[in-house]
Amino acid sequence: MSDQQQTLSIPSLLLLAAFTALTIRYFFFTKPSTTTPRANPRGANPADVEQVVTMFPQIGRREIIWDLQRNGGSIAATTERILARGGLDAPPLSFQPPIPASATPSTAGTSPGQMKPAHVDLITRYNLSSKISSPLSTPSDGTGTGSQRGSQTQTWSNNKNERQALLQRRREEMILNARKKLEEKERQQLGQRT
Repeated sequence: MSDQQQTLSIPSLLLLAAFTALTIRYFFFTKPSTTTPRANPRGANPADVEQVVTMFPQIGRREIIWDLQRNGGSIAATTERILARGGLDAPPLSFQPPIPASATPSTAGTSPGQMKPAHVDLITRYNLSSKISSPLSTPSDGTGTGSQRGSQTQTWSNNKNERQALLQRRREEMILNARKKLEEKERQQLGQRT
């Protein structure tokens, strides 16, 4: 009988102690995390999302769906959060909800404060309105730019600022020339109609 009592060695005792400690820790010392939001497994109700979008069109659908899933579908909690903070938390990048077909692409991916205007023309974007009012004072009216372009391509500068200024001037010339061609085309069409 003395042989059976000694079969319990030190490594097996250590293994048994580690297993016991892990089991006790798992059952008695782990708490459910209350700080992390739990997603609603069924997803957000599309009618609830539409109701919140109707009240707050500046908030993106993705943020609304994320918040509704986090708080269990409570429209009141989502509304309170929007009113208190002025917006909603951005969902993680891995959160990709199915956006309903009624969602417009312009509002589906925007977050609060990022509403895009419907259309901004190039003249406004690049602040070229002063050059439109005096087309004769600028060399960008389309005449005489061919020889300038040839000399500009030959004298490509090694200075970054000079290259940037050159490219900006070329962009402005292209925009103004395109506008001039469009105006001429519209005049021709009006002349043909009358």
